Amino acid sequence: MPNNRRRLQGIVVSDKMQKTVVVRVETVKRHSLYGKVIRTYKKYLAHDESDSIREGSVVQIVESRPLSKRKRWVVEAVLEAPTDAEAEAAALEAENAEEELEG
Repeated sequence: MPNNRRRLQGIVVSDKMQKTVVVRVETVKRHSLYGKVIRTYKKYLAHDESDSIREGSVVQIVESRPLSKRKRWVVEAVLEAPTDAEAEAAALEAENAEEELEG
């Protein structure tokens, strides 16, 4: 029986919840009239059973049954894990972005 569940690839932008990560998926489209390439981003909550995936990791997520109100995806594989320096830089960048939004 074929597995027809959707699979997406994205970057983990938050790992602060228990057994849950926020994955940002990029979609590239062309404008129908002008032909300009437009990048759009969408965030998905994904289940991480091992709770070991860190911010900055590139992961593949697969569609599943609803696990909670907003969580309908499960992390299938970690394609690329960040080094310690990259993880610290990503965390620092996220803090700076939050501070800019607040003030």
